[in-house]
Amino acid sequence: MADDRPSDLRLAEFIYREARLLDEKHFDAWYELFTDDARYWMPLTRGQPDGRSHTSLFYEDKLLLKIRIERLRHPNAFSQQQPSFCQHVLQQPALEETGPADDFLMRTPFMYVETQLDTQIVLAGVAHHHLTSIDGALRIRMKKIELVNCDAALPSIQLLI
Repeated sequence: MADDRPSDLRLAEFIYREARLLDEKHFDAWYELFTDDARYWMPLTRGQPDGRSHTSLFYEDKLLLKIRIERLRHPNAFSQQQPSFCQHVLQQPALEETGPADDFLMRTPFMYVETQLDTQIVLAGVAHHHLTSIDGALRIRMKKIELVNCDAALPSIQLLI
């Protein structure tokens, strides 16, 4: 019996593709990478056990992701009158866990640069992608972003990490 699980290379390529979609502002294609029950989470403190019962920098479901994308594109979005741009610099994604079904936990250290006119912010952290395979296609069930300085006073992040 053949193993139909995606290879580590295919999992890593998925993570790289996700970052590139964000860098190139292909938000609709990025949005489609998420499962219907997906969560997009950035903890406020180190070691935070979950986003539901603890305050987070954000803890969004797929509907809130859609609203965030629509806000970025809206012609009256004041924060984007001068557009923001971003660049993800990723270390090689590593497979941390394989679940009982077609579930995978990937860990990717990153640097994130966002610029708007002459202002630039640089953030560092680790992205944890909880991936699942649905009909042979990889999808994000949860993306958790742990910033190195999550407990600091952070600047306004305009785009998606």
